[in-house]
Amino acid sequence: MISKDKQMLTQRTEHLLEYPKIMENVASLSLSEEAAAIIKNSQPVYDNSVSETKEIVRVIYSILKTHSDEPRFWLPSIGFLIPKIETQGTVLDLDETLAIGLFIERSSEIKKWIIKDNENHEQEHSGKRSLFDLLENIPFVNCNFIAAEIFKIIDREGNFRDLPVLRVIRKRINNLEKQLKNTITRYSLDDDYKRMLQSPLPSQRDGRAVISVKANFRGRIRGIVHEVSASGQTVFVEPLDVVEKNNEILIEKRNLDAEIQKILRELTQNISIYSQDIKNLHLSIINFECLRARAKYSAVTNGHFTDNNENLILKQARHPMLKKAVPIDISMNNDTRALIVTGPNTGGKTVALKTLGLLVMMNQSALALPVDEGSILPIFDGIYADIGDEQSIDQSLSTFSAHIKNISAIIKHITKNSLVLLDELGSGTDPQEGTAIAMAVLDYLIEKKTRMIITTHHGILKHYGYTRQGVENASVEFDAQTLSPTYKIICGLPGESRALDIASANGLDQIIVANARKYLNEEKTDVSEMIKNLEQKQRELNRLEKKSVIEQNILKEEKRETDLKELRLRQKEAELKRGSIGKLQLFLQESRKTLENLVRELKEGEVNREKTLKVKDFLNELTRNVENESLSLTQEERTLKDILQKAKTKAALDFNSTFSPGMDVFAGSTKQRGTIIRADRKNTRSEELSWLVKIGSLKISFLESELAPADPIKPAKTSSWMAEYDTSTSAVFELKLLGKRLEDATEALRRQIEAASLSGLKNFSVIHGKGSGILQKGIHEYLKNDPAVADYYFSRPELGGFGRTEVVLG
Repeated sequence: MISKDKQMLTQRTEHLLEYPKIMENVASLSLSEEAAAIIKNSQPVYDNSVSETKEIVRVIYSILKTHSDEPRFWLPSIGFLIPKIETQGTVLDLDETLAIGLFIERSSEIKKWIIKDNENHEQEHSGKRSLFDLLENIPFVNCNFIAAEIFKIIDREGNFRDLPVLRVIRKRINNLEKQLKNTITRYSLDDDYKRMLQSPLPSQRDGRAVISVKANFRGRIRGIVHEVSASGQTVFVEPLDVVEKNNEILIEKRNLDAEIQKILRELTQNISIYSQDIKNLHLSIINFECLRARAKYSAVTNGHFTDNNENLILKQARHPMLKKAVPIDISMNNDTRALIVTGPNTGGKTVALKTLGLLVMMNQSALALPVDEGSILPIFDGIYADIGDEQSIDQSLSTFSAHIKNISAIIKHITKNSLVLLDELGSGTDPQEGTAIAMAVLDYLIEKKTRMIITTHHGILKHYGYTRQGVENASVEFDAQTLSPTYKIICGLPGESRALDIASANGLDQIIVANARKYLNEEKTDVSEMIKNLEQKQRELNRLEKKSVIEQNILKEEKRETDLKELRLRQKEAELKRGSIGKLQLFLQESRKTLENLVRELKEGEVNREKTLKVKDFLNELTRNVENESLSLTQEERTLKDILQKAKTKAALDFNSTFSPGMDVFAGSTKQRGTIIRADRKNTRSEELSWLVKIGSLKISFLESELAPADPIKPAKTSSWMAEYDTSTSAVFELKLLGKRLEDATEALRRQIEAASLSGLKNFSVIHGKGSGILQKGIHEYLKNDPAVADYYFSRPELGGFGRTEVVLG
């Protein structure tokens, strides 16, 4: 239970910081007068429960930002109707019934809007879960039933629908009114009566049709006199033949009212059955509307939600009530309990104090703040401020007394989780005594571990900030060139008051200013000079920090470009390899076909000069093609070598890499991985330094320009075996297995398939003969089970038939 004194102190702080104005702006965005009233009277939440509320507001804020179909219907006020429907025997009128129906219907639209967003974004979120729990606990089924019953009887304009029982009565009333019109119109059409009338048009008196008769003819028309005009010249008479019609109409209207009352009574009884459900719906939707108004305000102001922990960090914070607010940065880690802000008058100290206090209150009201991302605020159990001059003649309080009274009240309620804001601490009295009181107050608050920010002009408090642990100095920046403040906060440095500069700029006589400087210089210590030096060093540090950030960004960009170049080189290398293999496969296939044709021709006939020349021509053509392909590949290697050399040089400059024995490298134009053994002194190809590199089982000498650094290979954690194969075996176009045992034949076939796969040979022949068929069957069984074999079949009869098998690799 909050004490009355603490509540009054909190309300006073809220008004000092203009918190009620913020909540009025929030309330103006609500779609319910009831929710708006709650928001206006709300206060910040001074415990951690605000974190859950803020998460829900953050979710609604996100929905508002991503969806343009927000239902913006006005929610009627029905809170005052809840006690009425809970009371037996009461009857709602037409407008009250319409308000309940519209409230239920529009509440359902809100739920559909939220649920639709959940269907589009199914990721789990604590705030989203809490929001859905809020809506799912509302008994919409029963309430929607009530709304449907209401709108069966009335429309959404608040008029009764054309119900059968009402239709009959209304029809009778219409017929009677037509008869009445015909009867009363007769008086204005008859010439005898016409001259007696003051006006030919009938009028109404007490809900009954009458005619206006001239006073001197009132006895000529028998009837009931309802009224006489102020001049006495006109008498309003209800003729006797009209009286009966008026009576019949009145009776029917009373019947209609009675029937309407009966319908409303029955409808109210049906609504009363679900009064508790309607009450729960009302409370939940009004609560939601309070949250939606907060989210709407956060979206309209483009605010950011702060994280909550023990640090206090505000980045580019702006006062929400100022149109041209200068952003400020304030930083206090958990170890810093006090921040002493100094600087000139009109420099922005008080505005900074109010900005911080107001933003903390807004944060604890679940609102997004006008700050940049990365801002952090703790959750305080109390926010107390003493700002401004509150001297009172009625209460015989001076400025100093008013400050001390406020500070005394604040000290009674503070804890280590409170925030205290004190403006011009120690002012309004003798500077020496005021400073002593200020330091004593600071000692007390620091001992309580209370978080505080104070402003002051006392120079001794600047020294206090340097000598006490947990206290940090800050200042508002002042432009010495223009003699005007910049309103920016500089943490870590105290500021000068600049009273003489400001006085001179505001027109004080220069002789007076000069004398003041003379008095000041006689007793002035070197504190101001020290502050100036510190400010200069701070500016230099800020400049170097900005320069460092720029250089880091440049380095990151250069590294990114280098990585992209390396990726492009690898892609180019892979493309060249794929292209070379493809060309080689095509070349081998075409050459093999030509060679098979030549062999077949040699087998089918005698060897003559023409056939011999044809074979020589084929071999010469094969040689020329190989030389052309070799020349083209050499040109590509040179181009790639130049690109890789540039990338390697750039990488060496960026990472300061050098070659040394034991280093992993990519060697040669094909960039095979290897390990440097030692410098190669025997290499005479160039004056450039050479290195002996081990690649597999080979040791090859490379120029330094042909090497590029490689990242060390990390040992595999799960590998416990190595695959080996005989690289001495080369693939052949025709594998002869005649006379071999099945075991030796299958081993030779396995080596042939491995070698053919490595060399890119897709087709080859196996000569196994016919014999008893054991070797043939074993060879086919092996080919059937080898995954590298795509197909196999017997050769054509002229090439060997069943004694020879053609193999196609995948």
